[in-house]
Amino acid sequence: MTPERAAEGLVPEAKSLRLWDRLGIKTKQAVWAWIFLALPIAFYVGIRFYPTAQAFWLSLTDWNLLRPPNFVGLRNYAKMFADPVFWKVFQNTFLYLILGTPISLVLAFFIAWNLDRVRFMHGFIRALYFLPFLTTAAAMGWVWRWFYQPLPIGAINGFLSWLGLAQQPFLRSTTQALPAVLVPAIWAGLGFQVIIFLAGLRAIPQTYFEAARIDGLGEWAILRKITLPLLKPTTVFLVVFSSIGFLRIFDQVYNMTTNDPGGPLNATKPLVLMIYQTAFSSYQMGYAAAQTVVLFTILLIVSLIQLYVMREKT
Repeated sequence: MTPERAAEGLVPEAKSLRLWDRLGIKTKQAVWAWIFLALPIAFYVGIRFYPTAQAFWLSLTDWNLLRPPNFVGLRNYAKMFADPVFWKVFQNTFLYLILGTPISLVLAFFIAWNLDRVRFMHGFIRALYFLPFLTTAAAMGWVWRWFYQPLPIGAINGFLSWLGLAQQPFLRSTTQALPAVLVPAIWAGLGFQVIIFLAGLRAIPQTYFEAARIDGLGEWAILRKITLPLLKPTTVFLVVFSSIGFLRIFDQVYNMTTNDPGGPLNATKPLVLMIYQTAFSSYQMGYAAAQTVVLFTILLIVSLIQLYVMREKT
């Protein structure tokens, strides 16, 4: 091979090397970052975006798993918005959110704030609070269901009887059933919230508190003017996380009302349970997909609102 041909064969490689060498360090770092991220992004698109798009498509069809989906347009949405059961379930879902999120966060902060001052057996007490978060929802739901039973089985009614108070129907009442289900749901997630609040409290520099005490501020003033403002990012994270959890509540409801899931008279039924029953009991997959789209929209709106609050106020 002549030297001229050898030189010609090296031209493309030399050009490519010169092009890569002309790139800046930051550009090269970005290229390598995208190369390493390509596979995770493709995986995420495959397991997230594609199923989401498929759910939107199925919500416009009539599909019962036995035949191909039949396009029906917005008929599923019209049926859903005309269904009084859907609006009852919609109300229940927001009751779980509106009641569960603030109550759980206030309790978790109160526990974390006091636990942060405890030094004796601090780790053991923290583990006790975190233990319900590790307990399976099915086991926890059945235990709480036993608590709510009438005499002579139910522990809570037994305690009320010992105090001389009347028995309560709890899970058999259309007014008491939802709060009765909400209590173990709050209790189950309390340990996680306590741990996150403790981490946020420990991240605040102690010099702020020392300077405030030197200036003569009391504990209540320190809480309002230092602790809560500096704990705002942690609080916003827990608000978003807890809100999504309560909007997607399912396990406690299903296990505690297993004889009549979501009962009595749909008094405890959340939207996730309605989707489950529509899809896997009635096999109306298109209708269930429409309900899923509504739930997705609710979660998206709530998350965006809370992210906006975080962006504006933190």
